Amino acid sequence: MPKGYWIARVDVRDPEGYKDYVAAAKPAFDKYGATMLVRGGAYEFAEGPGRARNVVIEFASLQAAHDCYHSPEYQAAKAIRQKYAEAEIVLVDGV
Repeated sequence: MPKGYWIARVDVRDPEGYKDYVAAAKPAFDKYGATMLVRGGAYEFAEGPGRARNVVIEFASLQAAHDCYHSPEYQAAKAIRQKYAEAEIVLVDGV
């Protein structure tokens, strides 16, 4: 079974407030076995518009990625994130 991934592109408006989101999201990520592959760091805009923070999170399957995103734990964290950042998140199937 292929792994599943979240690909997130984020512009953080309030770095201090965003820390609350990171802390709130951790229980959901732990519950669904998330592995952070990319979390911030250096980047290069190669094509198209970009955002300042890029994240790739690996899950055991696309279903686990879906379940994590839609979990009550993550939805509570998302409400915090939306106060402090603009984001685009896609859930994708691995190969």
